Amino acid sequence: MSTASIRDLRNHGGEVVDRVRRGEHVIITSSGKPVAELRPLSPAPLAIDVLIDRRRRLPIMDPVSLRKDIDAILDQRMW
Repeated sequence: MSTASIRDLRNHGGEVVDRVRRGEHVIITSSGKPVAELRPLSPAPLAIDVLIDRRRRLPIMDPVSLRKDIDAILDQRMW
């Protein structure tokens, strides 16, 4: 988390908002003391029909093959 003074926000507000837009959390300070926080908004949730459509497009997974692939990659001595 970074900080920006009220003066920075007034003089360079667009730049501060751009930082937030890129995912940064910014604490706004007044006389060196934190007074507010700027953070990106959460994205809007997807509609249920979109989620269902995405689920239908997922490839079929074979759990036996997945387990074999995992066993081939992981070192069994770790267990």
